[in-house]
Amino acid sequence: MTGAFADQTGPHLRKAREKRPIGTLFVITYYAGIVLRWVAVIMVIPALVSALSGEWSVVPDFLIGAGVALVGGSTLVLLCRTAPSRVYWSQGMLTVAVSWLLSMIVCAVPSWLSGHYLSFVDACFDVMSGFTTTGLVLIQDLDHVSDGLNTWRHLLSYLGGQGMIVLALSFLAHGFPGLYTLYVGEGKDERLLPSMWRTARAIWFISVVYLLVGTGAFAVATRQAGLSAYRGLLHAFWLFMSAWSTGGFAPQSQSILFYHSRIVEAVALVVFVLGSLNFGLHYAVWSGNRREVTRNLEIRSFLVTSAILTLISLAALKVSGVYSTGEVLFRKGVFHLLSAHTTTGFMTIYPSMLVVSWPALAMFCVVLAQLLGGSASSTAGGFKGVRVGIAAKTVVHELRRLLLPESAVVVTRFHFFRDHVLGDRQARAALLVIFLYTVTVSVTAVANLAAGYPLQESLFEAASVTGNVGLTAGLTSASMPLGLKLHYILVMWSGRLEFMAVLVLVGYLIHRRRLPQ
Repeated sequence: MTGAFADQTGPHLRKAREKRPIGTLFVITYYAGIVLRWVAVIMVIPALVSALSGEWSVVPDFLIGAGVALVGGSTLVLLCRTAPSRVYWSQGMLTVAVSWLLSMIVCAVPSWLSGHYLSFVDACFDVMSGFTTTGLVLIQDLDHVSDGLNTWRHLLSYLGGQGMIVLALSFLAHGFPGLYTLYVGEGKDERLLPSMWRTARAIWFISVVYLLVGTGAFAVATRQAGLSAYRGLLHAFWLFMSAWSTGGFAPQSQSILFYHSRIVEAVALVVFVLGSLNFGLHYAVWSGNRREVTRNLEIRSFLVTSAILTLISLAALKVSGVYSTGEVLFRKGVFHLLSAHTTTGFMTIYPSMLVVSWPALAMFCVVLAQLLGGSASSTAGGFKGVRVGIAAKTVVHELRRLLLPESAVVVTRFHFFRDHVLGDRQARAALLVIFLYTVTVSVTAVANLAAGYPLQESLFEAASVTGNVGLTAGLTSASMPLGLKLHYILVMWSGRLEFMAVLVLVGYLIHRRRLPQ
């Protein structure tokens, strides 16, 4: 521009001005807008599946949803006007927390338009359940939903498991500032490569390779289970996305029991165990560092806790006489214990069986497994194996300090992708998250009891929703009180983001409220 309206500041001053950090609200607005525009793009996928299946009445649901996402996202970006040149830790946490809530509302539009939900809140519930890879559902008549809606449900779970905010931003451009703060805000903290942008792409590469292989394995299994080639391929695609993301969604209301297939169950078991492992571990093995599998604290922790809980639950089930043969014990007992421990939520029995037939000790093992969870920087929820391992080493460390002379220097080491010396900061961080999960489970169990549900089901469902698992004792349904539905949405959201981003948002809102008007 020339003349009276030209910028008279000079190039060096303009450059300095452009690098000046913008306010927190504008950072949130800008990135949330980018994410919503990306949501509009992915809605094309279920629309295409509906078109291929001849479901022409379903296509407009996703086009309307895409339009809402595109308009909303573009408006937010325009309101910001200036792209952030720097993102602080608190801003990254706030952006993730707010973006997840806005994405939930927008993504619920096509679900609600489908007519399979009694209210918009129910649609939001299922979307948040998908994003957080929980798997609890309020959908009506699941056995007769469209292929497009089933694709949408499982796609949300797949994207949420990989970390939709950071991965969306990283694939749009190279050089977004503050990607690592957003990455941590979504409950991940492992850098696979020095560049955060390259780390995100490596995660997607790993996931897509497994998608191709896993969908092929499921396609063979579903074909042998009696499905046609086209239906089998669709079910394979849906099942993989849910299993890999430890999400728990299934195309049919009977979950994995629908297939009555040993092969489907075996493939699902392998996929969701792999999905619960740290992306850093996958990358290490793919890079040739296979020793990491045997040395990693998280893997050792998972193997120990899963072995102990499996043996106890199998013994309880055997003594009670619920299952008589070894095969049935494995397909029901071991499968559900690992489905809980990896926070997947797939079921091969009816929910009522857990309450009516399973002994209390076996139920307790499943509840504990749901809370322990899978690996950090994975698609799984729960405490995470590395925190369980650090907590155990902290206990051993303190016992050694008590037993050894006061002059002794006690040093505890552990291996988690590299050698570490256990310090107070690591111990406090691990125990804090475990404490927050425990408090949330307790509060949610009390909320269930206040709504009139029995104690056993209340505790089981509280552990499932807090650990983002999806196993159910039959408590979660569309007939739940509205307040309890909203409570579950907040718990799923908080648990998936590991509380930190949510706590920062609460603190930010309180701070703004206290500012002079």
